[in-house]
Amino acid sequence: MRKPILIANWKMNGSLHANQALLVRMLAKLRPFRKAVDLAICPPFPYLFQVRDLLGYTGIALGAQNASSATSGAHTGEVSATMLQEMGCRYVLVGHSERRSLYHESNADVAARFRQVRSAGMTPVLCVGETLEEREQGQAMAAIESQVQAVIDETGVTGLEGSIIAYEPVWAIGTGRTATPEQVSDTHRALRQFLESHYPGMGEAIRIVYGGSVKAGNAAELFQSPEVDGGLIGDASLQADEFSDIGTALADTLAEPDSECDALD
Repeated sequence: MRKPILIANWKMNGSLHANQALLVRMLAKLRPFRKAVDLAICPPFPYLFQVRDLLGYTGIALGAQNASSATSGAHTGEVSATMLQEMGCRYVLVGHSERRSLYHESNADVAARFRQVRSAGMTPVLCVGETLEEREQGQAMAAIESQVQAVIDETGVTGLEGSIIAYEPVWAIGTGRTATPEQVSDTHRALRQFLESHYPGMGEAIRIVYGGSVKAGNAAELFQSPEVDGGLIGDASLQADEFSDIGTALADTLAEPDSECDALD
């Protein structure tokens, strides 16, 4: 059985004071399901040290929002995967829709970043998704498959083993629009079938989460599908109550949520 995961993507938000206040409240509210659900926080790069120290031994993982496609050298403004690994990151987002659309990261570039994250021993969270135009033209799966295929071409299909895929329809990111539960479930299922066609067992084994304006009010319905293994949460992860309510909705989909937890210290 695939263990569900909830990943907070803070994007370019936060401050030292705000981060501490948010995490103190959030850690207390996440306690009831910290063993039942994998949890990760992806803050901006300058706050990795602070968030790592605040997470301590809670079992909640530290993540990063991106990694360079290069290992080192003259790449001003970039951060290498080995630096992130040394910082204690366990997960790294690659190919987020904002990186693809605003900073023009191509499928090949995202695949190279994915490879660097894997080589550094961390878990890549490969973000894929279609634009509204591609969906309306019936090209949604073609667009998604091309994004995944670029990684397969870079690393081989086995390079996807142990990674996470985040389906985030571009038209539902930061717009307030949300794909219907049926659309999400159908897309996740089609993606699993695509992976299965490359490597038997891969489609069933890999965790695929949904990211697209997930909120406490729609989380339960979205997570009801057995195809959905959790969420990549943006704006709602900046509110402790909202994020914990989403986590509760995810934990409630399990047969027997584990209410035990480790000490915060």
